[in-house]
Amino acid sequence: MSGDLLDKNSEGDSRKETSVTEVADIHQYGGGEFSAGSDSATGNGRCRSEYKRSIGENSLESISSGVSDDGLMQAAGGSSFGRGRISSSGREHQPLLKLDECNYNNFPNDPGFNDLVRQTEVAIECGILPERIYQGSSGSYFVKNNSGKTIAVFKPKDEEPYGRLNPKWTKWLHKICCPCCFGRSCLVPNQGYLSEAGASVVDQKLQLNVVPKTKVVGLISETFNYIRIDREKARAKRAVFERFPTLGRRFHRIGLPPKRGSFQLFVEGYKDAEYWLRRFETEPLTETVEKQFQLQFERIVVLDYIIRNTDRGNDNWLIKYDKPEVKETVEDQEWNVVKSPEIKVAAIDNGLAFPFKHPDSWRAYPYYWAWLPCAKVPFSQEIKDLVLPKTSDMNFVQDLCDDLYLLFNQDKGFDKQMFENQMGVLRGQILNLNQALKDGRTPVQLVQMPSVIIERSIDASGGRFRTLSDNFKQRFQYDTPLFSWC
Repeated sequence: MSGDLLDKNSEGDSRKETSVTEVADIHQYGGGEFSAGSDSATGNGRCRSEYKRSIGENSLESISSGVSDDGLMQAAGGSSFGRGRISSSGREHQPLLKLDECNYNNFPNDPGFNDLVRQTEVAIECGILPERIYQGSSGSYFVKNNSGKTIAVFKPKDEEPYGRLNPKWTKWLHKICCPCCFGRSCLVPNQGYLSEAGASVVDQKLQLNVVPKTKVVGLISETFNYIRIDREKARAKRAVFERFPTLGRRFHRIGLPPKRGSFQLFVEGYKDAEYWLRRFETEPLTETVEKQFQLQFERIVVLDYIIRNTDRGNDNWLIKYDKPEVKETVEDQEWNVVKSPEIKVAAIDNGLAFPFKHPDSWRAYPYYWAWLPCAKVPFSQEIKDLVLPKTSDMNFVQDLCDDLYLLFNQDKGFDKQMFENQMGVLRGQILNLNQALKDGRTPVQLVQMPSVIIERSIDASGGRFRTLSDNFKQRFQYDTPLFSWC
């Protein structure tokens, strides 16, 4: 392993590198603006590492100033998932991960997202740790860059609402006092982080642009919820490494274990939909702004219906409303400068979607936006032109399923048959959506359509991708839950 690390360092020195002192791009993902910020890797005097980027591979490395190659060989540093780093203070974080983890946080096709993840890793190394969000029913964290600005929300897999390390006592109490109603029988357990990323895949594939970009990453932080034995093991290994470096280099890992989860870019200037919807009741929108909002609302309807979101209340989708402003002008100008009003929406909290069957037990998990007045308006021609050409193409639908397969297959508990059941529900939802758009129906009429499942049968020689031997069978699910209103 030491030889591999030395080869990697020598290879990195031979490449042409440029110092990254500013990453200031505004990424337009979905309904909001996502600021990458402007930072160097020397924050608050706690980290003297120089933040560099390799031009050829868009990979960011932390090069410790004043440390020789031998020192790098002996050190076991870094909070990066899959990258050994050390800080100048000698603190050890996360060395020597498995080879299959080395490129886990590498997104070569998305350098903007890649840079944000690297900023997060450098910030954690410099002591700017993620902060737990105390709202909600799971362990989720505000992730910051080196200047302390929130840039993303990280949700670890094992701290999900029904995860074993969920730090919120409400779900623990729910599990102890009412185990028969614990969890959602239509969802695959502990795949919320994949559901978050999957909603982003569907959003980008359909060009809806309402989901902040979300991907699966791995992070390490002392503020995450770890079991005590993990913390004690990390402390013991660190002590051994500091006293016996030769022996310490034999450890597979010295720091805390990395946590995989969903990494969703943070949106600024948005508030809960509930807040603005109440305001709109007393302060009606103008006709132009109302039309904009209707188009944005229909995009959320399309997204939620396709992924069969079981948790879309008015508190987990956001609205950003920039009111019209009249700016002061010079006396010689005849007209005042008016800032046009703008309204956008963002669909967050998509972790309870992609069921393998329609709800048929206790609760129906309805779409709460169906009670809004804008849900009684027929789908616009704009949304038809955007969605129908794609969803009417069976090759496009199968490509979407293949992309989701590559995402969901990352989970260690991945079950191919369960995934096919999930895609059967998704295909049925797309079929209903196409029919509703063609018939000029409203979102309310869409959710009242019968539940359809389109199953795919593949012969023994078939793979996960579509072949001429694929056959699709349509069936209806007639079982209904006991309570249809919740």
